[in-house]
Amino acid sequence: MTETAPDLIATRPSGLPQPRRYPGINWIGVQTLYLREVRRFWKVGAQTVAAPVVTTLLYMLVFVVALQDARPPLHGTPFALFVAPGLIMMAMLNNAFANASSSLIQAKIMGTATDFLTPPLSPLELTLGFTLGAATRGAVVGLVTALCVLPFAPLGVANVLAIVWFALAASFIMGMTGVLAGLWSEKFDHLAAVQNFIVMPMTFLSGTFYLVENLPEPFRTISRYNPFFYLIDGFRYGFIGHAESNLTVGVIGSAVLMVIMGTICWLVFRSGWRLKS
Repeated sequence: MTETAPDLIATRPSGLPQPRRYPGINWIGVQTLYLREVRRFWKVGAQTVAAPVVTTLLYMLVFVVALQDARPPLHGTPFALFVAPGLIMMAMLNNAFANASSSLIQAKIMGTATDFLTPPLSPLELTLGFTLGAATRGAVVGLVTALCVLPFAPLGVANVLAIVWFALAASFIMGMTGVLAGLWSEKFDHLAAVQNFIVMPMTFLSGTFYLVENLPEPFRTISRYNPFFYLIDGFRYGFIGHAESNLTVGVIGSAVLMVIMGTICWLVFRSGWRLKS
């Protein structure tokens, strides 16, 4: 035994265990984090999916059914068909934001952030996992909401590419916005402040219920700098075939905004700001 002891010591690995290294992107880790985020909101589907649909239907009842005869067509489009795509997009924006932000703030408050910090996940992989999970919730809520709105507003399809692009762009942008809000917030009050004073005003002041061109100055010009206006207007164009904005500006602007938001999320995860300290 004493003669083989040095051999055993020599073969024993030195130093701390090293994490498993993946060439390129750890797709297994990204998939696991993504499924965790999807199952987290799907487990309480009555709250995360059904509740937004009910809220949208209430908006339809108030702004469409009750006021339908009092509102003239907008650019030849019945008021119900004009409002419905905006309401669907509103549900997608709010729920994509809520998924990522609530997940991160809960992890920070409950001390479960180690669940995704301990595995070998890079800042890019964390950004992908949380953003894809948030975008999935936004897309699911948007699809269910659209199906429930159809009896009140029989929407057609004028451009399916516009519908898909602006729906996905909105879900990704607000998912990454939710990541940043969740990382910044230290308690639920901070998160509620972002939702009530930034996300909600930008959503309502984006031309969902009216034509932006009818606004007086300077509000008309200010609305042109609201990214939600281009997302909602482009999404509405996919259904009714008419847009207030320049669609090229909307497509390029949303693509640039996704890159910018993704880069900021990557930098914040890389620094560990308000997450590792």
